[in-house]
Amino acid sequence: MKIVGLAIVRTGSDLNEPVPLTVATELSSFGFFQRQSVKEMLMFLTKTFMKRTEPGQRQSVEHEGYVVHCYVRSDGLGGTVTTDGEYPARVAFVMLGQLLDEFAQKQGDSWKTVTTPESVSFPPADEYLQKYQNPAEADKITKIQKDLDETTQILHKTIDSVLERGVKLDNLVEKSNDLSAQSKLFYKSAKKTNSCCVVS
Repeated sequence: MKIVGLAIVRTGSDLNEPVPLTVATELSSFGFFQRQSVKEMLMFLTKTFMKRTEPGQRQSVEHEGYVVHCYVRSDGLGGTVTTDGEYPARVAFVMLGQLLDEFAQKQGDSWKTVTTPESVSFPPADEYLQKYQNPAEADKITKIQKDLDETTQILHKTIDSVLERGVKLDNLVEKSNDLSAQSKLFYKSAKKTNSCCVVS
């Protein structure tokens, strides 16, 4: 999971096409001679998809294994985050919302008159790009989900390791004096019900 680039863009009916105000890219996974072409393609996709994104709308567009997440605020300030296909869309939109809010707060209304592409200096864009490269670390909900998945794996391993080699939980349930007949029946019916489905 990685972010390839992000752009903060001015949109509006007074413009022929959206104007990228500031851009940040992480192109180290591409060859040196490919990087300029990749950046140009990112800008082309950004402009193309931002033209087709209405104010207040969020959308994700997939293109050749990458996903461009677009969002335009009601004031015409918008942005894109281009990620690989595995990057969670929710995290991309959270980052984009925070980035646009911070940009609007620091720039005021000065961005509304900019017509020259990539002419606004905004260092936090690079910071966001680095911070959100690992969505599990940057986003609390994703981090909690990852921790929960790891805990579940540990619990599954622990149950298997607690049981002696060759002893099945089914056999222990049958031999147990601590369980009532009703509990044993419930265990068997639950096992039968769950056997038709794969739980992951």
